Formats: sequence, structure tokens, C-alpha cells
Amino acid sequence: MRNLAVFGLLLVVLIACRTSKEPTTHVLTSADYPYIRTFHSAVRFKAKGQYKEAIQAFDSCFTARPTDDAAAFGLAQCYLLVNDKTKSAQYTEQASKLDPDNIWYTQELAYMYYNQGKFEEATKCFSKMIEKEPKNIDWLFGYADLLRRTNKPLEAIAALDKMEDQLGVLPDISIQKFELYIAAKQEDKALNELFEARKVHPDDLQLIGTLVDFYFQKRETAKAQEMLVELVKNDPNNGRANLALGELYLRQFKKPEAYTYFKAAFEGEGVDVDTKMKVLVMLMEQQVKIEPEVIELTEIMTIKHPTDAKSYSIKGDVLLQNGNKKEALEAYKQALKLDDSRFPIWNQVLLLEYELRDFDALYADARACSALFPSIANVQLLYTIACLQRGRYEETIDAAGIGRELVVNDPITEAEFYAQSGDAYFHLKQIDAGIADYEKALKLDPKNLLTRNNYAMRLALASKNLDQAMKMIEEVNSSSPNQAPFLDTKGVVLFQMGKYEEAKNIFLKVNEMQPNDRNYVEHLGDAYFKTGDANKALELWKSAQQLGSKNKMLEKKIQTKNYVAPSY
Repeated sequence: MRNLAVFGLLLVVLIACRTSKEPTTHVLTSADYPYIRTFHSAVRFKAKGQYKEAIQAFDSCFTARPTDDAAAFGLAQCYLLVNDKTKSAQYTEQASKLDPDNIWYTQELAYMYYNQGKFEEATKCFSKMIEKEPKNIDWLFGYADLLRRTNKPLEAIAALDKMEDQLGVLPDISIQKFELYIAAKQEDKALNELFEARKVHPDDLQLIGTLVDFYFQKRETAKAQEMLVELVKNDPNNGRANLALGELYLRQFKKPEAYTYFKAAFEGEGVDVDTKMKVLVMLMEQQVKIEPEVIELTEIMTIKHPTDAKSYSIKGDVLLQNGNKKEALEAYKQALKLDDSRFPIWNQVLLLEYELRDFDALYADARACSALFPSIANVQLLYTIACLQRGRYEETIDAAGIGRELVVNDPITEAEFYAQSGDAYFHLKQIDAGIADYEKALKLDPKNLLTRNNYAMRLALASKNLDQAMKMIEEVNSSSPNQAPFLDTKGVVLFQMGKYEEAKNIFLKVNEMQPNDRNYVEHLGDAYFKTGDANKALELWKSAQQLGSKNKMLEKKIQTKNYVAPSY
């Protein structure tokens, strides 16, 4: 439906607007000349865009001759040009009253009423205009629109029929008549209007689409589907039609057909990124293991929308649901390259890097994320963890201090910051500070088994408070038995107590559970050395080295074939 706009009449000589009047018999005298000069000055000012001066001149004319419709109309035009719609309307009405037979005044008044929402008044003006020029297409169109707005659908149809008499059958007009018949509750005539129009325009997409919408609203799905198939046949690149067919076939549990049309929709035109995301989310919610066709849709989406971060974020979601963490991480990172303002994507990236133990990447990305979102405690926590894992112990302590200030009513997270800084202090040989922070962590979160395990390990490696360390790790193993990391810590505590045989038995059990862990293999080697089997110890130390041990003293143990306390 076209929008009606105010037709600004560009008057060269405003007196020409009075052509509908009877020829004047007034004989000009010298007294008329000052008025004429002022009127012509007003016209010149208006033509030059000097609206303030034009208004003054027209006002002078109208004050002198309040029956002069041309002066009133000149004022109306100038006030409209300076966006004073109230005064423009006032003088337009005066001009029309002074010369009711002037069709141009009537037209201006009609459009003025339309823009003011006075549709009844506008309709009367258009009716008068149509009587004057019954074949004026623009006026017929405006008249039909006003009749529709004033709830006179059948009269509006009659006006559109007159347009068709001149223009022939056109899809736009037929669809408007269809909608008017629907408004008049005459569905049979409405459908007949579309069917007749299709005889002239059988492949017109608007006509087919209107029928599809109608059948969907009437819940006549079979007919809607039939029309959609025809629509896609005539316009295979119509993304929305393909999408609708895909959804229909999915409801009918015909997945192969559904995926065919979804693919065409994703490759076609007219479907935006958000709509495609909704389709993918719907498919994801219906599946535990994501099907290859869904993954293919995400690939198409990134090809069609390569600069939209949403394409890669949904691709990451799909891959992650399938357990493809590395590929998902790559997709999320590509999304961040396009838009780094979306925290949910950052969060996925950081969590995946943590799960994949890629602490170098986590350090860089958590640092960048904390600069963008400086008030989020969990981001600062991941940054703190990355600092610790990379051996940046002083930075760990600083990061943990900042993180604790961000925590609000969350003792668990606050405790984790203390645990991280406590570990860093132990690495820096600041044992008392490390003990203090670990104690604070356990006070805030006393049931955290991992914190208790790590604290016990740090005490053991520092040969500090070994009885306390043993008590803690016994409690941990009692709460969570047969866990390799916790058993290993108990073995280390026993080893540091000098109970080498007991430690060896623990380490043997741990290595049965996880035979390729570099730390567990080395610990068993240490126990063999202390229990008198240096050859077995050397063999295990070499295995730990091959597995990538980070113990700086391991090479020295191998070279000297002697036990050396670890340094991490």
C-alpha cells in the first residue's frame, strides 16, 4: 500500500489557482497596483526560499483583501514550508471556503486532512475531486484508501474497480480487493478475486503468497502446503517459502524433505540471521547428538553471513553440543573477531580453554576479556587461574586480590581466589602467607574437596604441618574414595613423612588407575628409589620425562640416578 503524501503545489503565479471561477469583471485601477506589486513580491520571495518575507507579503495582501483566496493559499503553502502545520491547515481551509470550486484547494485540503488523521473530512474532499476527474488514478487510489480506513470496504472495492477499468488486472490491486472482501466477511469473493487475478498472472509470487497466508490462517495446511510448493517452484530462491515448507515437513516427521527445504532457505534470500538462528536452536533442542544436516546448515550460514558474529556463535553452539570442543572454540573465537562486545561468547571461549587446559590461550583471552568486562568476578578468576598455571605467581596474587574485591555475597568464589593466591605463595616459598590464604579459603568454603586436597599437597611438598595435611587428605578420600588425584596426594604426604612403603602401595594403585600421568609415574619412581629399587626408579623417571613432566629437578635425578626433591 502506497503512503499518501501532501502534494505541494509549486505555484508560479498563485492567482492561477482561481481558474475555476467565473471570469472577473473587475476593471483594474491605479489603486490595485500596490496590491499586485505586493502579491508578486510574495511569489518571488517564496520562489527564492525567503519564506519569512513571503509570509509577511502574503499576510499584507490577505489583511488588505480577506476575500482573496490566492493570498490565503499562498500563506498556507509558506507555513507548510516552514513546518507550521497548524497555520498551514488554517489558511488552506480559508482558501477552500473562499473558492469551494477550486479543485486544487480541495486537493490540498484533502491531503491536509489525511495527514491530520481526519479521514471522514478527507473522504468528502476526495469524493468531490473524483466527481471532477473520475479517471484520476492517484485520486482514486487515495479515495479507496480512505474508504478502507473509514470502514467502507465495499465502496473501497468499487473505487479500485474503477482503477482496474483503466489499468487492467494488477496483482497489487487484486490483493487490496481481497483484503477488503475479507474485511467485509465475504471470503468467497475474496478468494475469487485472487483466482481471477491468477488467470492473468498465474506465476505472480504476491498472489501465491497471499493465498498461502490465507490458508495458514484458516488452518488449511494441505492447501497452504500445495501453494508453497508452487511458490517455491516459481521462485526457488525464496527463502521464506522454503523455510515454511521445511517447518511443515518437520512437523510431519519427514526430516529428509525438511532438511532439503531448510538448506534452500538458508541458501536463498529473504531469511535473516536471527530467523536462521531460531531454526537451528529449534533443531538443537530436538536432538541430543546433532545430525550432520544441522552442521551443514551452520556452514551455509557462515558462508551466507560471513561478517555476522551470530553465524559463528550458533556454529559454536552446535559443535559444542556434539562434543567437538576444539572446533567449537575456533567458531567462538571467529565470532569474537567480528564482535567482541558479547560476553556470552567470551564466556564460552574462556570455559573451553580452561577445559582444554590451554592456559596460554586462557591467559591472553581472560586478560583481554577482563579489560572489556572489568566487573565480572568469574572472568577475573579464570585470569587468576591462568596466571598460576603459567607460573606467573606474583601476577596470580595481584589478580586474586582484584578478584576478591569484585565478589559480592559469593563466599565460594571468594574462597577460590584465596586458594589460588595461597598456591602462588607456596610456589614463591612464602609458606606462612600461603597457609593463611588457604585457611581463609577453607573457612569460606569448608566442603571444597579440591581446595583441601591442594592445600594438603602444598603442605606436604613444603614438609610443613604434615599431620594436618594427612588429616585433611584422609577426610577428602573418605568423602570421595578411589579418586586418583586424592590418593596421589595421600601418597605424597606419606612419602614426606618417610613412610615410603605405604606411599609406594598408594602410588601403585594410582598408576593402575591412570598409568600415563607424568606426575603419578614420577611419584612411583621416587617411592621405588626410597624402598631400594634404583633401577626401577630410573626407568619410571625416564617415563615421566617422556610424558612431559614439569619437575625442574627430574633431569638431575636421571643424570645422578639419585632422588632430588621436586621443584615445580
